[in-house]
Amino acid sequence: MSERLKRFRKEPGLYFIYALGGVLYGSLWLDKIYLKILFKHRMGKSLNLENPKTYNEKIQWLKLYDRNPEYTLLADKYEVRNYVANTIGKEYIIPLLGVWDRFEDIDFNTLPNEFVLKCTHDSGSVIICKDKNTFDVKEAEKKIKGCLKRNYFRNTREWAYMNIKPRIIAEEYMADESGAELKDYKFLCYHGQPKTVDIISNRESDPRSDIFDINFKKLPVSNYYKNSETRPHKPKGYEEMIELSKKLSKDLIHVRCDFYDINGKVYFGEITFYQGSGLEKYVPYKYDIRFGNWIDLPLERKNKKGQILNNE
Repeated sequence: MSERLKRFRKEPGLYFIYALGGVLYGSLWLDKIYLKILFKHRMGKSLNLENPKTYNEKIQWLKLYDRNPEYTLLADKYEVRNYVANTIGKEYIIPLLGVWDRFEDIDFNTLPNEFVLKCTHDSGSVIICKDKNTFDVKEAEKKIKGCLKRNYFRNTREWAYMNIKPRIIAEEYMADESGAELKDYKFLCYHGQPKTVDIISNRESDPRSDIFDINFKKLPVSNYYKNSETRPHKPKGYEEMIELSKKLSKDLIHVRCDFYDINGKVYFGEITFYQGSGLEKYVPYKYDIRFGNWIDLPLERKNKKGQILNNE
């Protein structure tokens, strides 16, 4: 059974709301109505956009009112490579093997035995090949083509993804010499300052999440995934990741910067503007408030069109 079907059976109402999203579409006013409906369904409470307090409420506000065209380039998994190279250096970028508009254009004969495929405009389209001899091309084609058709903005109104050109990229498969699955180090940055890191482990089998403050103190909070049974160790490149996060998030209200630590060498993963789309509950709830307090929204600088104005 596909993951999409499993989720539909678990939460059928969500897909009816997604269908509604195709109707409530085309203006900021309609986006606002739709997000209120979606937020109520997912979070079990009304969305306060006039005076948002929680982290998840403020993410919805940013979707609606912080619509800088430059965000499109940062959210695009292909275009962001130039930003990363110019900001922190090309040595942090995972080597690119190719970029294509269509799956049919991929010549698998030119790819190495191990590689990673992903779409440039969404989340969740990653396909890992560890052995071309056993790689199911037909299954990969089915998944990638489905993802290319997906309008990532329409379901959750994550504006940064709205104008990204859907493409496919292949990157080198990166592995630690220990043979263990790579961990994702996701730094949540507020006004250019990383405050927490979410360590995602066992992604391919039983995903776990552990949230630490920037001093690597484990926080007693969970979000989408359960906590690990054993406490993750601090990676060798932790301090380096902090400094890189500061550079990548400079002048941005709120963003998540993802990294990998491979045998002590740091690599960039991606930049995300809407952690969990602002639709994942923090347990306990007080952390939704605490993390929300770190986002200082420029409420006074919103014009009639819903655009944030310059400070001048």
